[in-house]
Amino acid sequence: LAYQAVELQQQIKIREWVLQEQQTRLQEEECRLAGASDAKRALKEQVEQVEEKNKTLKTKYDALLQRQREAESKLREEKEKEERMLEDMMHQKKQAAARLNHRNERRSRARQATVQKELQTAARSKVIIDSSSSAPTSRSTSPKNEDKVEEDKSTRRGPTRLFRSASATSPRFFFSSKFSIREMFEKKRGHSVHSLEEDLLYPVGICLSARVPARPLQVLEAHEQGINAVRFSFGSDLLATGGTDRVIKVWDVRAGSLTHRATLDGSTEGITCVEFDPTGRRILAASHNKSALLWRPDDSIPKVTLTGHSRKVTAARFTCVPHQVVTGSTDRTVRLWDLNRAACVQQREVPSFCSDVVCSESSIISGHYDCKIRVWDSRTVSCVQELPSQGRVTSLDLSSDRRKLLSCCRDDCLQLLDLRWSNDRLCFRADGFKCGSDSTKAVISPDGCYLAVGSADGAVYIWNVSTGNLETRLPDQHSSSIAAVSWSLSGEYVVSVDRSRRAVLWSDI
Repeated sequence: LAYQAVELQQQIKIREWVLQEQQTRLQEEECRLAGASDAKRALKEQVEQVEEKNKTLKTKYDALLQRQREAESKLREEKEKEERMLEDMMHQKKQAAARLNHRNERRSRARQATVQKELQTAARSKVIIDSSSSAPTSRSTSPKNEDKVEEDKSTRRGPTRLFRSASATSPRFFFSSKFSIREMFEKKRGHSVHSLEEDLLYPVGICLSARVPARPLQVLEAHEQGINAVRFSFGSDLLATGGTDRVIKVWDVRAGSLTHRATLDGSTEGITCVEFDPTGRRILAASHNKSALLWRPDDSIPKVTLTGHSRKVTAARFTCVPHQVVTGSTDRTVRLWDLNRAACVQQREVPSFCSDVVCSESSIISGHYDCKIRVWDSRTVSCVQELPSQGRVTSLDLSSDRRKLLSCCRDDCLQLLDLRWSNDRLCFRADGFKCGSDSTKAVISPDGCYLAVGSADGAVYIWNVSTGNLETRLPDQHSSSIAAVSWSLSGEYVVSVDRSRRAVLWSDI
């Protein structure tokens, strides 16, 4: 019994020790439970706060969604209103053009009737020139004509100018100082959009040998946004750039540098194409706002706005006929415009989007997204020929002699086509060259010996036409895809522009 009592006491001690450990563990668990309860309460408070924030955000989201729906509704209404206003404006322009045409026709018929009457009166008059007399005299075959001649003699200040036909048997005509041949053909300028100075012919220099650019002379941030178009004037003293910032900037080109001269605004959307007229007194541009605009270099307000296209205008060029321009658009039309009336005189539908147009003496050439180049008769704007291309056409350019046509395509290839023999074409490719967009512009040098284009890698590639090999590659100045290049007609400079607002002036000087 004593041994059993000792063993039981030992067991009791062991169990007391185990019980103590369990109590210690229980206390620890109670402490952990208390900490977990505190954490639970904190998390519960955070959940409540997040739910409150979610409710607030949900309320704001609902309010913003409602405002968005209202804004979208207003936007749709504004677009519908804009379309209606555009239709009304086009209708009013058509009516105004019709009234102007009717008024011009009436004036023309009245002038023709007046000229016809005066010519008939002059045809009935007989002119006799007496070589022995220092002052010429005239005698009429009818008393009425004699009275009229005497009245003319009494009213005019100077002696009457008499004109006689070269043939002795032909009718003789009499013109007083009140009437002249100039008046028969004088154009009324009451509604004209051009001045007499723009009708004058200006000499254009001929480039005998173009310089291959080797180094950048100037690098500048020309626009606030990407630049889409660049063009030298025919005198090579001006440069125009147009971009997605909706303005055209005119630069003076002097001594290897570009100096800002003027900023032309008025377009509501980005500029896609820029063109100088041969005199350098007018600048034509195509725009994303479904129109083409005409400026003077020193006047920031557009002189003429040509509206009528239903989608963006991708190309606008002066034709060889004075005061006529041609435009191409993604609305699948090519249109011929009269700047005197600011009206479309010819319109032709095409099967595909028009990317670019160029003009020669008797034809208009357009490039399209359906891999075709179309030749149009400039008098009737009717398609007379279709030339296949290996890819989607992005730009066209004519050589100075109007004999060769350059096309840039999305298959990363330049094609040089001899217009005298339509089957004679050359292809130019190079490792690394990639056409960056559907509007990448390539040009022919003014002497016709080189081709230049910008690549998606930011380099300018120049090929030699006679050898067909790559002449040079100008890298490291553009950080994005080059949109367009232009070669001055003097052959000295090349300018490249890109989508990151940068313009680079290149030369070998």
